[in-house]
Amino acid sequence: MKIGIIVHSQTGNTYSVVQKLKEKLLRAGHSVNVERLEPADREKTNVKDATKIQLKAKPDISSYDRLIFAGPVQGASISSVLAFYLNQTASLQNKKVICLVTEFFPYPWMGGNHTISQMKNICESKGASIMGTGIVNWMGIKREKRIEDVVERLSRLF
Repeated sequence: MKIGIIVHSQTGNTYSVVQKLKEKLLRAGHSVNVERLEPADREKTNVKDATKIQLKAKPDISSYDRLIFAGPVQGASISSVLAFYLNQTASLQNKKVICLVTEFFPYPWMGGNHTISQMKNICESKGASIMGTGIVNWMGIKREKRIEDVVERLSRLF
């Protein structure tokens, strides 16, 4: 199966989780490609008006059998860069999607749940079928275990 992972990562935390998921999926025999969403101007990544964001490149998702969209929680919401990309995507019709977020706070109700809901709503409005979701809470000593659990659970969906 050809899997595309589209990720926005400001600090590298989300990217590190995506890399672990990629490795797990590769070991299971899948073809996996990670494509980073990088803003052309880092100064404009936290703007409220997502139309002001420009990306260095817009990943083409047409060739993937399955998609994983990943990003950080920003202010209890979807990152502006990931929101811009998803909103600019013409269609996700007949695509099976997983949504993954990382957040600093220790509990999903502190932004992760809302962000996942936003991601699901955008993807479903474009015709996607949501296969699953994952939230990695970064704060605390159990972070590595939480990452391991999310990677294991999401990789089993393929």
